[in-house]
Amino acid sequence: MMFTFPNPLYAIDDTLGRAELSFLDLAEQLCAGGARLIQLRAKDLSSRELLTLAQQVQAVCRHHGCLLIINDRVDIALAVDADGVHVGQEDLPLAAARKVLGPHKIVGVSTHDPAQAQAAERDGADYIGFGPVFGTTTKATGYSARGLEQLREIRSRVRLPIVAIGGITTTRAPATLGAGANAVAMISDLVLASDVAKKVQETLAMLQARET
Repeated sequence: MMFTFPNPLYAIDDTLGRAELSFLDLAEQLCAGGARLIQLRAKDLSSRELLTLAQQVQAVCRHHGCLLIINDRVDIALAVDADGVHVGQEDLPLAAARKVLGPHKIVGVSTHDPAQAQAAERDGADYIGFGPVFGTTTKATGYSARGLEQLREIRSRVRLPIVAIGGITTTRAPATLGAGANAVAMISDLVLASDVAKKVQETLAMLQARET
């Protein structure tokens, strides 16, 4: 059975350096606003710190009925019994991640062109991330902005669910979904909001209104 995103918002737990906001507080606010899938992306922590944080975020997610995806770290995902992992092109290969986590966990793969997307589908990914759609300042991807036209091309070539990422704002999100994405990752627009939970709630209402 093909994986489906719980709703059109793919929330990323990355504080973007906001000193007053912890990863745990951010996870709580994302969930409180209605996020039902969170990817924990905390690249600067030690393995021990990340393990402790992931356990805490997992507790928050379970309380809210939210899926937890761990960025990059298959070992951490396994240790905390997360719902899955998201790997990039330079991370542990998809087949290895699947072997570690087993057939029932979610494995997502970052892709940046049609060939990578088709390879991820062929190798058994549950969903693909595609981007940067509009370019981004929150992560050094090494790739130029892909644009909506290439997103449409990816959509025509793969059946897997697609989460679009990179420079997506509330104004750009509807067109991104219209171009074939099943969900959008909006980072700065959410994380830098003065009231994250309220911003998530408003964003979800906007995205879901588009679906009706």
